[in-house]
Amino acid sequence: MTGVHRYTIRVYYEDTDAGGIVYHANYFRFAERARTEALREAGIPHSELVADFGRMFVVRRSEIDYLLPARLDEVLTVVTEPISVGGASVVLRQDCRNADGETCARLVLRLACVTIGGLRADGSADMPRPARLPPRWRAGLLAMMATTCSP
Repeated sequence: MTGVHRYTIRVYYEDTDAGGIVYHANYFRFAERARTEALREAGIPHSELVADFGRMFVVRRSEIDYLLPARLDEVLTVVTEPISVGGASVVLRQDCRNADGETCARLVLRLACVTIGGLRADGSADMPRPARLPPRWRAGLLAMMATTCSP
């Protein structure tokens, strides 16, 4: 996969608040699913990063702008694109768009690549530490970014 990734999701009753619009925190859930699928489609699945390298992505920073309400039973498309790739981090923009292509919510997330903490011999826990992106993950994210044409 190169360029932007599109992930389609339908808004269910459980995603809405008492007013029938998407509850604000659920946009983060939608974005998380879309990021997982974007990495998988790019050939750099998060599960392999964990299993093969003992590393994972964690959200370091998140920003979200709520622009339009999304409602029960609407179909949304989460558009994911990298906007910056560093040695141990990536910044992604994720737009949740309605069927008319209008952005309901825009998220900008900084993901950090960290080691997975483990247990020490004395039973205490190691804290996750920043770690460089493995070459295949960095190349995959850069390839996505190189072919992205932002609207």
